[in-house]
Amino acid sequence: MSAYLSDYLQQVERVKKELMGQPNWRAINPDYVVRMRLQNRFRTGIDIARYTADIMRRDMAEYDNDPAKYTQSLGCWHGFTAQQVMMSIKKHRQTTDKSYIYLSGWMVAALRSSFGPLPDQSMHEKTSVPDLIEEIYTFLRQADARELRHLFTALDETRAQGGNVAEALSRIDRYETHVVPMIADIDAGFGNEEATYLLAKRMIEAGACAIQIENQVSDAKQCGHQAGKVTVPHEDFVSKLNAVRYAFLELGVENGIIVARTDSLGAGLTMKIPMSKEPGDLGNQYCSFLEATEVHDLEELRDGDITIHQNGKLCRPLRLDNGLYAFREDTGADRVVLDCVTSLEHGADLLWIETERPNLTQIKRLVDAVREKAPKAKLVYNNSPSFNWTLAFREQVYAEWREAGKDVSAYPDPAVVEKGLMAAEYDDTPLAAAADQLIAQFQRDAAREAGIFHHLITLPTYHETALGTDVLAAGYFGDAGMLAYVQGVQRREIRRGLAAVRHQDLAGSNIGDDHKEYFLGEKALLAGGAANTMNQF
Repeated sequence: MSAYLSDYLQQVERVKKELMGQPNWRAINPDYVVRMRLQNRFRTGIDIARYTADIMRRDMAEYDNDPAKYTQSLGCWHGFTAQQVMMSIKKHRQTTDKSYIYLSGWMVAALRSSFGPLPDQSMHEKTSVPDLIEEIYTFLRQADARELRHLFTALDETRAQGGNVAEALSRIDRYETHVVPMIADIDAGFGNEEATYLLAKRMIEAGACAIQIENQVSDAKQCGHQAGKVTVPHEDFVSKLNAVRYAFLELGVENGIIVARTDSLGAGLTMKIPMSKEPGDLGNQYCSFLEATEVHDLEELRDGDITIHQNGKLCRPLRLDNGLYAFREDTGADRVVLDCVTSLEHGADLLWIETERPNLTQIKRLVDAVREKAPKAKLVYNNSPSFNWTLAFREQVYAEWREAGKDVSAYPDPAVVEKGLMAAEYDDTPLAAAADQLIAQFQRDAAREAGIFHHLITLPTYHETALGTDVLAAGYFGDAGMLAYVQGVQRREIRRGLAAVRHQDLAGSNIGDDHKEYFLGEKALLAGGAANTMNQF
């Protein structure tokens, strides 16, 4: 036995002392108790929320000192996809540092509602969001249990062979969990402030340390990349920020993170005209953005018309047939800045600006304006699949080259041929290579120049599942038959070292066998053994 006294061995010794006073527990093995405790490190969702909130706060501080230390996540619609994301990151990078999970309300609506596929309009059951949070953390904890089980097996084998167990014990002590921070989408709060508070509590109790909330009207919520968005006055949004903060504090997650999202850049409507109590207050600023015409004569007014004072003049705001009020078209950027500053002044920790394209210059201009009043403002940015990244960056390079006087005659003019640069014939051209390089460095550039602390892709596993299934189905039901699966899936899994190849082990079969042996000893009926086909891998 090595002289190395690991934390694992110290825990075993403590359990031995616990068992000494229980003579009827002679069958309980201290090693097994410690193993089960390590495999179940996080007993509740609140434990997870506290642990991961501390990670996010540390990462935010590191980013403030060095923008190269930005964070990333992928949106996941099932616990298994989240598990595979984190297992892959850990396998390839040997750490989960700066890697999060994003939970998208869009994907919950599209994939997890009992109503079936739904649009991103807060129509899905609100409880499906905390249910998915809990599911994701169940799968991440199971990934821990499986990987730790392999480390325990290695320890047992080393002991049986009489070898030096110090390294095996050290690997157990140094084990890094798959449980990472999650930014979870609460949409516009699913109702009034009380509804937002109650749902936020459920989400935190399930494990969420960061809640993202947007400033749209809850019952008129639209996807951020679609038309028809209606925003709320600032005091309405602030009340929901307060509701989320109270939920964190009530549950003892003092470090909980609120991500305040503004949709004002693409939202041209409001449902409500707020009361202004004094010049320059939030109500006054909100109303100043409304589209309105000056009233010169009271005879111009009709029954039901509403008037406001705007810049000292009596004005009639533009009200649509549906009763909504319109903002002036040129006010989106200014409203975004006011939204962001107001949110930060009322308890938000991070900002989310929903843009119509991944334009670094535009994002930087907005962030710079916010940072004039809040120097440490940081963004969570949606690298959205709703953007046509290929087209956007090829058109950007085309415009830059033409402005610089470079010859672009070999390429279609985007102003003349719509989407012409998307053609596959341009994939191997210098212009496409330059565009791809900009895409590859977009996250690094945006983190450095535009205050983006966290980069996420909202719907990647939705699209990845669709693509992978299409490729497999086309081949399997075509001429390739079984070769489509073997060549396109299994062989690639084996050569990439995916845990999913041994799917019984990944699903917990070996952990179950361990427990059977813990509980029943040598008489246990095990699923593993020589006849298990998983031994072929």
